[in-house]
Amino acid sequence: MNEREEYISDEFRERFGREPSVWTRAPGRVDLMGSHTDYNMGYVMTMSIDRDTWIAAAPRKDSQVSIYSTNIPGGATFSVHDEIAYDEELSWTNYMRGVAAVLRAEGYTLPGFDGLVHSTIPFGSGLSSSAAIEMATVQLFSHLGDLELDPVQMALIGQKAENNFVGVNTGILDQYSSVNGEDGCTLLLDCRHLSHEIVAMPPGIQVVICNTRAERNLTGTEYDERRAQCEEGVRLLQKYDPDVTALRDVSPVMFAQHRQALPEIIARRCQFIIEENQRVLDLAEVLPQGDPGTLKRLFTESYQGARDLYEIGAPAMAAMMKAMSSAPGVVAARQAGAGFGGSMVALVKNGFQEPFAAHVADAYERETGIPPEVYPVKAAPGAMVMR
Repeated sequence: MNEREEYISDEFRERFGREPSVWTRAPGRVDLMGSHTDYNMGYVMTMSIDRDTWIAAAPRKDSQVSIYSTNIPGGATFSVHDEIAYDEELSWTNYMRGVAAVLRAEGYTLPGFDGLVHSTIPFGSGLSSSAAIEMATVQLFSHLGDLELDPVQMALIGQKAENNFVGVNTGILDQYSSVNGEDGCTLLLDCRHLSHEIVAMPPGIQVVICNTRAERNLTGTEYDERRAQCEEGVRLLQKYDPDVTALRDVSPVMFAQHRQALPEIIARRCQFIIEENQRVLDLAEVLPQGDPGTLKRLFTESYQGARDLYEIGAPAMAAMMKAMSSAPGVVAARQAGAGFGGSMVALVKNGFQEPFAAHVADAYERETGIPPEVYPVKAAPGAMVMR
């Protein structure tokens, strides 16, 4: 951390000619269970991770926000007092612009600042690098502007920025996980009530991220189509029970009774979400004990359902699943994030991290020609002002 801080401080001085005075951070996240259940008002087992985004900043006396990144060339300046425009060239800045636009629309007076972003979350990997920069940004605006925002408000502001400004119709999972994460624990997130329960990680098991490094872009792609298909399923099932307002409300028994009334593709999408939601609750019961047989079954069923029913797989994901499942020390493996590439996640016995990683890297690259990123993560605290 000291080396990272020194590096960012040097870059900040070179860019802005002064010292940063405020530092914020926000972690990425990995879902251990619950693909696409968040926008269906369901449950997710989520874990904030020790890959995070930092923003070093210094306040300005005018209304300008000047932002640069150590990860991506280029920077931008915009005014928080004027209408904030979408940046077609530097897309990463839109997550910060979006947060400012939402706060401004909700009546908050915002300060200007010089800011430098540094992230250890691989972009486009399915580990919520976008939510991390949103939550680090809202923490910064809240601190500099003396705004009174609680964590749920911060998560909702980030979600609105992503939905309405960036244009990705995501649920609340990523932002909520980033701002509410707990050190050493996972969260059982209730996406309808925006609340969570703490679930302990099992002793003797390490979470390992396996990034396929396959190209992935959710804006304007199948993500929005999957959400629309779920909403169509809700509309059709409401004919049989008007109290159904989301797929969370549909029990497996009710779905089995009325599945034939749905178009086949809608039925498959709904089936996955309903079963996945139950798997989250089942995982919450068994995770602290770490029963390897049950963990393997739940993770495998989740992966197979995501591939066959929700169809969010990709050839790179199939190759990675094959590599993870055959690696030494593996307990369970599945997809992470929205799918269509990106990262996957494995539970690995302690002491096997290195042979597991070596096997996965070799097997996956031999099949795909792509060198993956394989690394352990641990549960980390949520977004904060560091000082």
